This record gives sequence, structure tokens and C-alpha cells, in this order.
Amino acid sequence: MAAVTTAELHFLLVPLLAQGHIIPMVDLARLLATRGARVTVVTTPVNAARNSAVVDAARREGLTIELAEIPFPGPEFGLPEGAENMDQMTDLTMYLGFFKAVWKMEAALEDYVTSLPRRPDCLVADACNPWTRPVCDRLGIVRLVLHCPSTYFLLGVHQLTKHGVYDRVAGDLEPFDVPDFPVPAVANKATFRGFFQWRGVEQEARDVDDAEATADGLILNTFRDVEGAFVDAYAAALGRRTFAVGPTCAPRLHNADATAGRGNRADVDAGRIVSWLDSRPPASVLYVSFGSIAHLRDKQAIELAVGLEKSGQPFIWAIKEAKPGTAVGDWLAGEGYEERVGDRGLLIRGWAPQVTILAHPSTGGFLTHCGWNATLEAIAHGVPALTWPNFSDQFSSERLLVDVLGVGVRSGVTVPSSFLPPEAEGVQVTSAGVVRAVAELMDEGEEGMARRLRAKELAAKAMVAVEEGGSSHADLTDMIGYVSCRRKSAARGDAGAVARTDSPETIGDISGDKREADATRLSVQS
Repeated sequence: MAAVTTAELHFLLVPLLAQGHIIPMVDLARLLATRGARVTVVTTPVNAARNSAVVDAARREGLTIELAEIPFPGPEFGLPEGAENMDQMTDLTMYLGFFKAVWKMEAALEDYVTSLPRRPDCLVADACNPWTRPVCDRLGIVRLVLHCPSTYFLLGVHQLTKHGVYDRVAGDLEPFDVPDFPVPAVANKATFRGFFQWRGVEQEARDVDDAEATADGLILNTFRDVEGAFVDAYAAALGRRTFAVGPTCAPRLHNADATAGRGNRADVDAGRIVSWLDSRPPASVLYVSFGSIAHLRDKQAIELAVGLEKSGQPFIWAIKEAKPGTAVGDWLAGEGYEERVGDRGLLIRGWAPQVTILAHPSTGGFLTHCGWNATLEAIAHGVPALTWPNFSDQFSSERLLVDVLGVGVRSGVTVPSSFLPPEAEGVQVTSAGVVRAVAELMDEGEEGMARRLRAKELAAKAMVAVEEGGSSHADLTDMIGYVSCRRKSAARGDAGAVARTDSPETIGDISGDKREADATRLSVQS
């Protein structure tokens, strides 16, 4: 039988409705389409509109990527019409309804898939979309799971759960060692907890675990030079085929068209920002951003503002908290903050063109919330990080950057602000602490120079990983080859062509013909 070409494969990608999850899924779509596959990203109308520009840009490059819309039943669960993304949840009470609505999308997805003229060859589901599992099971579709946080975090949560550590500790702040971990790690439940380990979503947590345990394979947005030991340990622990294909952002870092229109539109013209950066010395500017979901408490945002002013360092701050009519916005206006800072500081009240800023040679540091996308972009650009985690996996990203890779400096945040006593008003880092942390990160002495050198070395390795001959390029080739082999088996009518295979030893041997699987793998090399 003739080998299946990559161009004959159709991948269906289903991201979680959160911009931090949609971005790497669309990046993965570009990677697959660059290899010649046809890719459809399935999301809701609001999220499709948000991300249409970047998909249109890919299509102009000749890549076969499409957006498909299915409805979001948010109003059934008390959400406002049009609230279809996690960054639109204005308070904690909305999140439970949001995830209940996400789980309810199963029927709409199945209706869409069955309307297609041919079944997709593979569905790639976000790990937080386990409701795709029964659709794939009923329709006989290969299902891969994409994880969006670091593998450090995934492995840590797995080991803590496996060894019963979460059940043994007395409270959220009691310290513990992470058992059977590649590196020493001390944490607590407040800073090392799984995504669905909170009250009210126990069934959702079980669904996530079951969907991962039965997946045909796992996709990790990382690369071996930063997380090789964690990738190997996680693959062994789960007994799943595991493909580390990241950083998925790397191929678009030097492609302005590919980065345009990622999610919300930037609130300041990129040309103005580039002009401002052009006037600054190399590696002198601190870029400050907390991503799409994390928000600082008002008093903490003000302490940060004062610290940045007192630091004397040039900075760009994407400050969501300072929009007109907000407490922070009123404080900035009343204090004459921007007039005092003058041309040394550039405040962007909303979204910023992050890749453009990180890529500029004048950017020498990144104060980040340590979301995994932001962390990978810092690594891939060779920019040292000032770590300011807010919740969940962000504290693991901080440990990886600071303790393992040696390219980060801690701001002084130790727990999510919700664990602070009310009288703290969300403040963990004073203005004086900000000044100290910024000085350490931007240090031009021996320690600072060594950190910058390590960051540049990792950036070079990130680019090598995704190029032909690199580890991530090879894993993507293996992933495509595996899906291609499964399609051939299904076309032949082999028994077990769509059966779940639990052992990593069965990679590439689905039909029992290892030589044919190897030939298929070679046929999809780009």
C-alpha cells in the first residue's frame, strides 16, 4: 500500500477557551500546516474573531489552516452573552459556570465532526478539554492531548498525587518536598496544585485525569534543553507516547505577520513602541506584563509603580489595572505619575505587542507572571526574567527559571495573593523590594552578565530544537508519522486500528509491521 502523505492528513485542534491555551494551539496548527497537513482549529465565535487575523496571515503564507465555530452555551450556566473566554470572567464565581459550559460543548463538537465529508485523522485536545474524549471514542478518531503548562509542573503534580502528599499535609502553606523528582523542589499546596484541585470541580478533575490516561499520546510545548529530564520522567510515569514539540512560538518569533493579531489587538501602535525602544541603550529596558488573566490588587500595582519609578530603569508596562475609571488609573492620574516618570517609562493600558518588545535588542529584562507562554517567549528571546507568579503552574515556571535554568530573579512573591491576610491588601512586594529586584535583574556586573549569557545560550538552543535535525522537529515528525500510520491501519481495516495502546513500546508498530511504520516516519520528514 502506498505511503500516506502528510498533505492527506487532517488534524482537528480543540483549544481551551483561554488565550494562554489558544495561542500555543494555533502555533501548533502552523507547525503542522508547515509540514503540509490540513488543520482546523475549532473554537467559539468570540474566540474565532479574536484569532482570525493570525489564521488569515497563515493562509496568506499558503498554509492550510481554517477556523471552525461551534456555539458556547454560557448563558445556560449564568454567563453573559458573548462571555466565551476565561479573561472575560470578572470574578471567581463565574469560573464554575464557565467550565460547566465548556464541558457542555461535547454535542456541538460531535455535530460538527459528523457534518464533515471525511472524519479527521487526529483530534488534538487541550488537556483541559476531556469532554472531547467520548466524541473521539464514538467516532474512532485518534486523540492526542496537548498540555500547555511546563512539564516540571505536570510531573510535580503527578508525583505529589501519586505519593499522597496533598492528602498528608495539614494546610495549604505547609512546606513539602516533591518526591521522586529530577531536581530538589520544596513547595506547598498554595503554589503547587493542579488546575482542577479546588472545590466544586471534582468530577471535572476526574474527567481530566481519565482523558489523559486513555489518550493515544501527549504533546508537550517544551524542548529537551530546558526540560529533558522532566519529559522523560513524565512519559515513563504516564506510559504514554510523548512528543515534546516546543517551543511552539519559536518559528514565528522572527515573522511579524505570524505574530500579528494574536488574541486582542494591542492598545498602542507597535511602531511607536519600536521607535521608543530604538532610542534606548542595548539591554537597558525592563518589560512588565502579567498576561491576560492575572491581575494585581490595587495597592500592589501602586507599590510596583512606585518601585519602577524609583528604580531609575527604563520600562514598558502593559498595565491592565490602569484603565480609565479604575482605582489604579485614578491614582496614576492624580499623582502625576507619568509626568514624573517622563520619557523613561511607557505605560500601555491593556494589551502590548509582546513579541515585538521581547525581540528588540534594547529589552534586557522581563517582569513576568510566569505563565508558560510568556516563560517560553522569554527563553526563546534570550531575555532574563524577573519572576512574579500569581497562581497555579506559574510558581513552577518560576522555580524552573530561577533554580534550574539560572535565568531568573525572584521578585519576592511567595504565595497567591488570595492566601495573604486581609490587612496585607494583596501586597507582597513593597516599592523598596521592587527596586532591589529590578537592580538585581538588570545588574551589569559578573552575576548579571552570566545570567544574560545563559539566557542567550538557551535562546539559541530553542531555535535549534525546532529546526530540522533538532529534538522538537524530530518529535513533531514522529507525531505526524504516528497519525499517518494509524490512518493507513484504519484504511486496511486492521483490528485495533483505533484501539487505545497503553505501552510506549508500541510506538510506530500499530499494525504489527514495524518496517512500514518506519517508512511512514521517513515520508513525513520535511
